[in-house]
Amino acid sequence: MMVLVHERTMRLAGKDTVFRDLFSQKKYLLQMYQALHPDDTTIKEDDLDIVTLKSILMNGIYNDLGFMVRGSQLMILVEAQSTWSSNIIIRSLMYLVETYQDYFRENKIKLYGSHKVDLPKPELYVIYTGDKGSHPDILSLKDEFFPDTDCCIDVKVKVIYLQDSDDIINQYIGFCRVFNEQVALYGRTLTAAKEIIRICRDRNLLKEYLREREKEVEEIMITLFDQEYIWNLERDSIRSEAFARGASEKQTQVVLNMFRRNMAVDDIADISGSSVEEVKEILKNAAVLH
Repeated sequence: MMVLVHERTMRLAGKDTVFRDLFSQKKYLLQMYQALHPDDTTIKEDDLDIVTLKSILMNGIYNDLGFMVRGSQLMILVEAQSTWSSNIIIRSLMYLVETYQDYFRENKIKLYGSHKVDLPKPELYVIYTGDKGSHPDILSLKDEFFPDTDCCIDVKVKVIYLQDSDDIINQYIGFCRVFNEQVALYGRTLTAAKEIIRICRDRNLLKEYLREREKEVEEIMITLFDQEYIWNLERDSIRSEAFARGASEKQTQVVLNMFRRNMAVDDIADISGSSVEEVKEILKNAAVLH
């Protein structure tokens, strides 16, 4: 079985990086699997192999965490999301396709032969850290984007909301809510980071992880708070200069600078005020020139 986990977007970088760090450790990864499949008590830490997608700069297809469960024919992809959007279905599909491609390459599976290949069965999840409200339990690509039509493809994503449980998924959602509360009170500061850790430990939210990694988690949050502040300044400056100068040359330089920092195309487009197509064209021309 293969499992992929993702929490996206620069604006949530502190929670994003804690998510990746938490589930890069096998004991917490196993707890996530057990929360999704409580009836399966046979899987051990040694049965889990991390296969995280890496950032692919030209198309921005990457996720935060992926893992295979040995001996199973089940593939699970999980994305954490704090802002509701039906587009999470499309992103989940993109992660699934990219992960299948990696799986085929690594296992030297030939898709153009006559023999039917073994294909892990996918399960798609979104961990939604906001309030459930009227949001559905299942998101369907066909129902959301092609209702009342005969569509040749459908993708269904199960949405996980905060529940009355102390499993690792609910603890992470609780951590995200404490994070939001303390940042609202203290801003993106060391005080906020320390309060997030203190409150979560008092409430038994990721308590063991935070006890083991307290200093590292503080450093993660502070580093990313500072980084986000700098990026916000750059974004505001870039947009002001672009508006004042019209600015094809400046836009190109800005895009290339962010590209050299290994930023994804979607993030470059958002910060620079360019479209994704403009960013890709600039990168394509730069590759030809250099």
